[in-house]
Amino acid sequence: MSVFSLDTSQGNPVTAKTVDKLCSKLGVTIEEKEKEDYRRLLAVFHDASEQLMAMDDYVPPVDEERFARANIHFPEKEQNSHGAWAWKCSIVDKQAKDGKLHGKTFALKDNVAVKGVPMLLGTNFIKGFVPDCDATAVTRILEAGGHIMGKAVCENMCMSATSHSSGTGVVDNPFAKGYSAGGSSSGSGVLVALGEVDGAIGADQGGSVRVPAANCGIVGLKPTFGLIPYTGCGSNEPTNDHLGPMTRTVLENAVFLEAIAGNDNIDDRSFAAPSPSKVPPYSSIRDLAKDQPLKGKKFAVITESLSSPALDPRVVKTFRTAISKFVELGATVDEVSIPIHSKGAAIWTGVSKMGGFLGKTSGQFGRRGHQMLGLQSLIHPMGPENWNEGYSAVKNVYLNGLYAVEKFPLLLAKATNLSRQLRDAYDAALEKYDILLTPTLPYVATSHAAPDATPLDQIAKQIGLTFNTAPFNQSGHPVLALPIGMLEVLEGPGVADGVKLPVSMQVIGKWWDETTVYEASHAWEMNNDWKEM
Repeated sequence: MSVFSLDTSQGNPVTAKTVDKLCSKLGVTIEEKEKEDYRRLLAVFHDASEQLMAMDDYVPPVDEERFARANIHFPEKEQNSHGAWAWKCSIVDKQAKDGKLHGKTFALKDNVAVKGVPMLLGTNFIKGFVPDCDATAVTRILEAGGHIMGKAVCENMCMSATSHSSGTGVVDNPFAKGYSAGGSSSGSGVLVALGEVDGAIGADQGGSVRVPAANCGIVGLKPTFGLIPYTGCGSNEPTNDHLGPMTRTVLENAVFLEAIAGNDNIDDRSFAAPSPSKVPPYSSIRDLAKDQPLKGKKFAVITESLSSPALDPRVVKTFRTAISKFVELGATVDEVSIPIHSKGAAIWTGVSKMGGFLGKTSGQFGRRGHQMLGLQSLIHPMGPENWNEGYSAVKNVYLNGLYAVEKFPLLLAKATNLSRQLRDAYDAALEKYDILLTPTLPYVATSHAAPDATPLDQIAKQIGLTFNTAPFNQSGHPVLALPIGMLEVLEGPGVADGVKLPVSMQVIGKWWDETTVYEASHAWEMNNDWKEM
């Protein structure tokens, strides 16, 4: 501990009662003869903290002349047919003459900061937040020649895997209104599927890129943990935060990743990633052999991924038909048992609920990176107005997190250790196999919850949904969601009309081996028409 002075300012508010209150909260006592010493040390700390908070914040600079923001506005209803746009704008790099993303249009999940463009975070829990920085991913899209068209709706505080929770209203599935587009990157999935943009950034903390990709029939990648810097993005829990590209095809996804991947020397999640200049040429998949492109590759289905009680048998049948196509392309497909996979979602829950609560109430700690102080100041301290505007899943995190802090104080530490065991188990299987496979979701998109649905009714729409997605947020492996077929809905307004919605599979690779994930996915996509399966 460093103490630089024992002098305190005039009017310093720390008294002996202040010390007594702190001791009471800690459940300890201080001897009376020592109390004044500790009061004085605390008063010195108070003065130092006040001086620190009075300093100007240090924010990543934005060149607003080069990356000028234009036409910032909230979209009218007629411009927003499926409720997927959160905010519209137009941003390009005036200096970009070409680049990997030249001529392509993009949307950003509304937890990704764009200076001067309001961030809604899908919620009325907080209001009025306008970022003062650009996320690293935003700058990289622009520098690569991309055109940012606006912000895509995300679910309430990024805490729902279905698309009825946003403060701006429901986001409808692009194949059938009245059905979920998935979450929490719901708007990103819809805008890509509708062709309103060429690509979108999603954020994935438990499946939030892959769930909407699956429900919307597009390609969504959760890359290796840290491959895309998270700087300037709203966090759930730092060890399961991932940004990911969402596109209509695998090749487009690979090109998008090339443009935005690599460490930024700000976000510590990205420190193990290669520098942007040394990112692998993922788009080389365009040169795959036409005949037997996967010859010699070894794939395996994770046996436990088919054990979820929520799994629709029709999804299993579609999945098995899809993986049989890999054999036609030259690969072998086995099954491999990874018992801890069935506990993966529970491990994720221990981290996301307790860690998410601590991050929201005390701020992220033990991290190197940029903290969006304006956003944090709106989230904490929380008052009755915040709580009353909270969605059921948001309130549930607060209740679960506080309960864990009091009753299971070592839960986060234990779940963190088990996350490493989960990674080791997948790594062991990937020593034998090039790719692991699972269904992405256990069932097709559900209908929206009713406007007056109870908390249990709201959450019931997503029971078991992330059984196969959440484990890989804790293990950190790259996972791509790939559409593989269509199935008729079993409930909701589309039953009478025989409405069909997409089915998806996960293609899972070794850490930092997105190339093999893309090769397998691109080969399958080039040789199959998923809408006819």
